[in-house]
Amino acid sequence: MRSSTIYDVAQAAGVATSTVSRAFSNPDRVGAATREHVLEVARRLGYQPNPHARALVSRRTRTVAMVVSDITNPHFFELIRGAEMRAKASGYTLVLVNAEESPRIELEQIHRLTRSVDGFLLAASRQPAEDLLQLAAGHRVVVVNRRVPGLASVVLEHAEGCRQMVAHLASLGHDSVVYLAGPRNSWMAASRWAAIRAAAAELGLRAQRMGPFAPTVASGGAAADAALTTGATAAIAHNDLLAIGVLRRLADRGIQVPQDISVVGFDDIFAADLCTPTLTTLGGAHADVGRAAVEILLNSMEQPRDHAPELVVPSELILRRSTGVPGRSRGQRPA
Repeated sequence: MRSSTIYDVAQAAGVATSTVSRAFSNPDRVGAATREHVLEVARRLGYQPNPHARALVSRRTRTVAMVVSDITNPHFFELIRGAEMRAKASGYTLVLVNAEESPRIELEQIHRLTRSVDGFLLAASRQPAEDLLQLAAGHRVVVVNRRVPGLASVVLEHAEGCRQMVAHLASLGHDSVVYLAGPRNSWMAASRWAAIRAAAAELGLRAQRMGPFAPTVASGGAAADAALTTGATAAIAHNDLLAIGVLRRLADRGIQVPQDISVVGFDDIFAADLCTPTLTTLGGAHADVGRAAVEILLNSMEQPRDHAPELVVPSELILRRSTGVPGRSRGQRPA
């Protein structure tokens, strides 16, 4: 059976085709009674407007793209879920793009989508700030877990969280920490190291940085070996995946955690509570970060381009068994 067209709806409703088009694409320009009449006729005829035609009229595709640095990283699961739920609530479709930890692939994918989406959510983008500003000159952009002056952003708080992390280690009696850094072009890796270094100086701990390391379990072996060369009593890994890889390597070498060395991660992924020992980590409401990023992006479509809010979502230090008093057996640890 032939599908109903806009012309069928216009004829049955007794209005012009332009009125039917406006009833769907720009309803505020149609009187309430006429709009309801047109929509009722359309429902009765089973008419579905062509989304591409609507996009040509409204210049909106009602689609947003979320670009993540590595889709296999569990850290992004809740972030994506929060973003998708918020987009769907406003009648938008979320397109997911995997940058594969490659600035080149990330940029290529963004360029492919510039005419197909209404805006971009760039999560842990590896692009230089000047390239992101150039993209934002022609498209709505929100950066997630990164800050670029002049761009809207949502960041999970890390400065105070890193201070709490270092203070926790200091309270246990640690006198030195090593930060196992993430990718060289990661804004978050640089920010975390700055916060750890400042907190260590304030609290009287020695701090040093090793890396960069890929934020994966597989890179944990090299990171663990590097940490041991420093003599530090605690290792802070760039993310939980790297920290879990560190734990595995230390176990293979017969080094006990936390008796010989404590290990801390970032992100509080689901596996942090399943590894051995369970992992102390800095987490937060990642779904809220995703929701807020979509909210800001959708609001930006109705606001001047120079309006660039910066939102910070609170973090939370989750204490588990991978941190403890240095040099003590588990049975001697204080409660």
